[in-house]
Amino acid sequence: MTDDEDAVRLEGAYRRYEMGDEIVKALDGVSFSIGKGERVAIMGPSGSGKSTCMNLIGCLDRPSEGRVLIDGVDTAGLADRDLAVIRNRSIGFVFQQFHLLPRLDIAKNVEVPLLYAGVPRRERRKRALDALERVGLADRARHRPSELSGGQRQRAAIARALVNDPSILLADEPTGALDSATGRAVLELFDDINRLGTTVVIVTHDPGIGAAYPRVIKLRDGRLEGA
Repeated sequence: MTDDEDAVRLEGAYRRYEMGDEIVKALDGVSFSIGKGERVAIMGPSGSGKSTCMNLIGCLDRPSEGRVLIDGVDTAGLADRDLAVIRNRSIGFVFQQFHLLPRLDIAKNVEVPLLYAGVPRRERRKRALDALERVGLADRARHRPSELSGGQRQRAAIARALVNDPSILLADEPTGALDSATGRAVLELFDDINRLGTTVVIVTHDPGIGAAYPRVIKLRDGRLEGA
C-alpha cells in the first residue's frame, strides 16, 4: 500500500516522556497503516499507548522519533500552525465527554471548526445545519447542550466533527458516557459515515466495539501486540 492509498501511516513511531530521572516509552517503535475508507478500532488496556497513538494520528502531538503521515503528509517536522491546519481540515474529533460549549446553542457549537477556518457566517450556519440534519438533530439546532440527552449531545459532537468534511473521523471512547442502546446507535451512525467514504478510527478498550469492527489494531506496553 502506497502513501497515496493511506489515510494514516506510522513508521517506527516512538513517543518518549521524561518522568523525573526516568524515560517512559509511551510508544515504542510502532508501525502500521490505515487505508482510506477503512473502519478500524485501536484497542489496548490502560497504559498500552492507544491514547498516545490517538494524539499522534490527531496531530495533537509529534513522535519523538519516526514518522506519522496523515493523507500522505509527514507531520513529524511541521510547525504548530501547520499541524492545526491538518487537524481542522482533515480530522474530525469525537470525544467521550462531548466537549460542547454550554452557553452556545447546538448549531453554534457545530460552527466552531468553521469559525477557526475563517468560513463566512452565512456559510457556517448552512453547513452546521446540514451537518445536524445528517445526524438527525436538525430540530434541535437552537437548543443548548443542557437541553439534550447524552445521545443527542454525542450526535451533536459528531455533527461538529463532520462539518468540515474531514477525510478521517477519530473517536476516543465515544460510547463511554452512554448507555448501551444509545452507544449502539452512535456506532451505527459511524458505520453510515464510513459507508460514505470517511475513514473511521475508534480508540477504545471495549471488546464489544472491537468485535464489531473489521480490523483491530492492538497495543500493549507501547507496542503492537504480537509484534
